[in-house]
Amino acid sequence: MPTRRPTAQDVAKRAGASRSAVSMVMNGTADGNVSADLQDRIRRAAAQLEYTPHPIASGLRRQRSQMIGIVTDEAASSPFAGRMLAGASQAAAAQGYLTVIADAGGPAADTSHFVEELRRRRVDGLILATQSLRTIHVADGLRRQPSVLANCRDAAGTMAAIIPDEERGGREATEHLLALGHRRIVWIGGGNDIDARPARIRGFQTALASAGLPPGEVVEAGWDIDDGFRAAEVLFSRETEVRPHALFCANDRVATGALLAARTAGLGVPGDVSIMGYDDQRHLADATVPGLTTMALPHEGIGRVAAERLIAALDGQAMIGTDTTLLECPLVVRGSTGPRP
Repeated sequence: MPTRRPTAQDVAKRAGASRSAVSMVMNGTADGNVSADLQDRIRRAAAQLEYTPHPIASGLRRQRSQMIGIVTDEAASSPFAGRMLAGASQAAAAQGYLTVIADAGGPAADTSHFVEELRRRRVDGLILATQSLRTIHVADGLRRQPSVLANCRDAAGTMAAIIPDEERGGREATEHLLALGHRRIVWIGGGNDIDARPARIRGFQTALASAGLPPGEVVEAGWDIDDGFRAAEVLFSRETEVRPHALFCANDRVATGALLAARTAGLGVPGDVSIMGYDDQRHLADATVPGLTTMALPHEGIGRVAAERLIAALDGQAMIGTDTTLLECPLVVRGSTGPRP
């Protein structure tokens, strides 16, 4: 026979208290209603009986499910989404909430179906998270429920969003290269399908202008390793006096291609050319030889802050608002950047 789960009435009997007093102590509303001595007795009794409130029953009394729904565009294939989901789930769990995740299957997928399914299952609030920084048209269901956007922005500007400070990241990455003495710095990679690229390039150009340098060369080349290889191969074929001192790559995959192109061209990294990545992609940026200097995307922080913002609103501590919160992309220095040759 399975052991019977202890109830609030069992705690009340052991502590010599009323059932309502136990409920107030367990729900954190006892101060001013239950004496300190009785609160201590109730907590001791609960610990002795190994009693914890049943989350479903508590939720029904409060008309809450204690669940947060997360809709993501492609969690299964993303090297970054896991960190964002972990950040949100851990922050939610710390405050007694369970996260339920729905993967829409790709950036082109219609998320409205998943939003409505989670709403039908009575989640208290919703987070919409995207793998890449994008501006989106928000599903109507998100506007009818307490909701926060993670790594994306509302095209109408009417919802709270937590995103990386990509422009600042682009500026600080370029400042790192400038501090090493590099002046001929070329941006390579990326396409205009992702909002991060123009923001990073703005930061790149701002840093150069602040250093009194002309606008830097920008080479559009895609986002993958072979794109970086082909673009860097062309740049490395230039005469020494016009060859770049450093490459600022759109992401770590492009930077990995640039590393391979440098080796093919017989150039040392960072002895002959420095190569800067972006994203700090696990098992890539830290696995190349040399390791990639890069800017780390704060995916875990994005998920955590999104969940904290949502829960604060659900618990009546703050309004969600419509502002965009920018999180810093920290510089991670490894071996692929060094002093100007």
